[in-house]
Amino acid sequence: MTLPHPPVSPAGADRTFQVDLRGLVDLLSHHLYSSPRVYLRELLQNAVDALTARHSLEPGAPADAFGIRLYADGSVVRVEDDGVGLTEADVHTFLATIGRSSKRAEKIAEQRADFIGQFGIGLLSCFLVADEIHVVSRSARTPDAPAVEWRGRGDGSYSVRTLPATARPRPGTTVTLTPRADTDEWTRPGQVHTLARHFGSLLRHPVTFDDGRGGGVPVNPEPAPWARTYPTPGARSRALAAYGEEVFGFAPLDTIDLDLPAVGLKGIACVLPEAVPAGRRHGHRVHVKGMLLSEQAEEILPEWAFFVRCVLDAESLRPTASRESLYEDDTLAAVRDALADRLRAWIARTAASDPDLLGRFLQAHHLAVKSLAVHDDEILRMLLPWLPFETTDGHATLDEFARTHRTVLVTSSVEEFRQVAAIAAAAGLGVVNGGYTYDRELVHRLPEIRPEVSVADLDPATLTAHLDPVDRETELAASAYLALARDALAVFDCDVALRTFQPASAPALLLDSREARHERTRSQLAREQQGGVWGDILGHLRQEAPRAQLILNQLNPLVRTAVTIDEPELARTSAEALYGQAALLSRRPLRPAESSLINRSFLDLLAHALRKDS
Repeated sequence: MTLPHPPVSPAGADRTFQVDLRGLVDLLSHHLYSSPRVYLRELLQNAVDALTARHSLEPGAPADAFGIRLYADGSVVRVEDDGVGLTEADVHTFLATIGRSSKRAEKIAEQRADFIGQFGIGLLSCFLVADEIHVVSRSARTPDAPAVEWRGRGDGSYSVRTLPATARPRPGTTVTLTPRADTDEWTRPGQVHTLARHFGSLLRHPVTFDDGRGGGVPVNPEPAPWARTYPTPGARSRALAAYGEEVFGFAPLDTIDLDLPAVGLKGIACVLPEAVPAGRRHGHRVHVKGMLLSEQAEEILPEWAFFVRCVLDAESLRPTASRESLYEDDTLAAVRDALADRLRAWIARTAASDPDLLGRFLQAHHLAVKSLAVHDDEILRMLLPWLPFETTDGHATLDEFARTHRTVLVTSSVEEFRQVAAIAAAAGLGVVNGGYTYDRELVHRLPEIRPEVSVADLDPATLTAHLDPVDRETELAASAYLALARDALAVFDCDVALRTFQPASAPALLLDSREARHERTRSQLAREQQGGVWGDILGHLRQEAPRAQLILNQLNPLVRTAVTIDEPELARTSAEALYGQAALLSRRPLRPAESSLINRSFLDLLAHALRKDS
């Protein structure tokens, strides 16, 4: 409907917004919703809300006395309900005013919580698939009310007329759409039936579908699986697992009952059988009063609960205007906290009663549990002894590791652990890889569970203190070589020492932390960019920065040969080669200068060997 131009108002007078109805209809119907398929959800929702209002007028009527009937034969899509219906005044008020919902009418305002939709814009979604919406309705509130016909068009115009009572013998509403040719994907009979089951499988009112070939097929023949009666607990568990597999496409490791009576929430959480990347949040399938709201509702659970996917049906959660996500409010926050408590309780119950299931769960989802244990003291005390860690004794739980190591050392990075693991194991040190997410923090909390165990960060001094020194005579004989090696590796701020350690097959050990490398790099850059007094001060600070250590193993035959080299250039080249090999074995990222050194030292050694042979 086109609005006339308003009369010119006196200066300073209030004016009324002018609305381009065609543009507003296009904006809401084509940009508010994510897909044209939602038109059927909106029609179902309006029908359900109409039935809810009808039951409030006739509270003694049986629950299945009123229902919803869908019809689609390829030429039309029709949704008919036995709901409260509309009078002619209602039609003008609610169908012709965008944003005004019949759920806001005075007579039922106090019951708005019983309705799914409360925004008054859902009918516009029909313009996604049709150019005209045809509505025939008869009110149950007014005895002997006539039927009313409303036709709304995508250009914003509409028409209303009354019809004989025979046009609709019973109260209720029928919405008919004639689909556009380009919307067959969403309006052909099979797809309408599929969409009806998708959105309405958990609705509490009976819904049937007819494709024009006779008879009505139930869309929601059974109540939600968690609301059914089962002969045994085992039968219930199997039925819930089968439902989870049907919805999500995987066989759950277990299913967790979710029941929050305060907000009318029921459902299940399906435990994923395989690990998922840290922090990856799965969408959950959320219904509001039986109607599917979203399949990707991430906000219903906390971030750490990425090991489950949920199917929920709630009474008190509020949908957004598009009804495709949840409105973030205090109720949603409280529901999220309560569901988190249910997941914690399941973990606690499983730990106490089903060690086999707990083992399979932790094998797949130990990272999620570690994330939870960092912030939850109860879960920490309960599950820390069960969680797997990478240690110098292999993959083990902290409980197992603490039985053989009263002092537990923990590295700050994965590369640091890889540098020292073999040497520390041979020296009898108990080291845990603290480089993975949450691991270092959790290891440091081990004394809370086992007070007899002490935990400390591993530093190079701790490890070198456990390496055996060589005798004085051997060290004096190697002093010239060690001096040349230190000079060759000075560019890497690396000291060189000679020790004996197991395994003898390891020629050298490079001890260097990421923090020390960063500090040396920062100091070097600052020194290069400053001069004068500041350059001298920064140069002194650079000397104070932690230095790397290349520990040569006197037990290794290659090292015993290298320290006897008296040719200076060959001695320097061999030291560079030993440094390069140790850097490679640490499996940390190499700096460009180190990559160049490895290539150069290899070529120099090869050239020396060829000259010697010739």
